Amino acid sequence: MTTFSVHPEVTRDAVVAVLGDKVQQIAIALGEVTVHVAAADYLVAAQLLRDSAGCQFEQLIDLCGVDYSAYKNGDYQGPRFCVVTHLLSVALNQRLRLKVFAPDDGMPVVASVSRLWTTANWFEREAFDLFGIVFEGHEDLRRILTDYGFIGHPFRKDFPAEGHVEMRYDAEQARVVYQPVTIEAREITPRVIREDKYGGLQ
Repeated sequence: MTTFSVHPEVTRDAVVAVLGDKVQQIAIALGEVTVHVAAADYLVAAQLLRDSAGCQFEQLIDLCGVDYSAYKNGDYQGPRFCVVTHLLSVALNQRLRLKVFAPDDGMPVVASVSRLWTTANWFEREAFDLFGIVFEGHEDLRRILTDYGFIGHPFRKDFPAEGHVEMRYDAEQARVVYQPVTIEAREITPRVIREDKYGGLQ
């Protein structure tokens, strides 16, 4: 008879037992387990998490990039780009968040896990397109949301809100053309809620 575990402590202990010294950091927050591994260990750790009896994370349900350059109001000290993967074990009824930081901010590279979980294919392409994270070993790493002539990576914190180029239809050439941005840079003002009189309550 199969036993099901929904306790994050059980998941944490199983992950530590399987990954051993590959675990850089592991924590439980809001009932979810997050484990950090080094970029050099990422692919091996991912395969162990998928194949080992205590983990059996047979499904990758999400993968995304994160740019930490403006984290904690710019006071963050550490690598800039992170890949966050969410794994699910249907067999053991448990979830895991796997995080890996790219060691080089100038050229962020981590291994592709698309050969372990085919669902990673488009997720990795999205993270490459939006953040510029390169997934080594990916068989078809190209843009997926922006067009082929797009300049830059729009989810990076230093990407201008107005972009670098704009496109318009040119009647003389009878086609769409790209040109430098002509709109003024936008100033993003945060919304402020004053709690003392919020909603008419005194």
